[in-house]
Amino acid sequence: MITKKFTISNAQGFHMRPASLFSAAMGKYPCNVTINFNGNNYNAKSTLNLMAACMKCGSEIELICDGEGENEALSEAGSLIESGFGE
Repeated sequence: MITKKFTISNAQGFHMRPASLFSAAMGKYPCNVTINFNGNNYNAKSTLNLMAACMKCGSEIELICDGEGENEALSEAGSLIESGFGE
């Protein structure tokens, strides 16, 4: 299991487009990918879970990857978050 903290930087946070993009990217990996935000865990492979978390610009999150491909998943997730999901 590996974890890393990130800050959401895109202006709109995890709205529909970035949530869909992120969950699709994480769905390629066999490991569990979870986001811890405000003390709650959200399945990062679920667009609806990501949107329900209400993660806004400036939100501090912890990304948790556990299982086969965890390093690759964390790397891609970090790239997406740090790029602001291309927005």
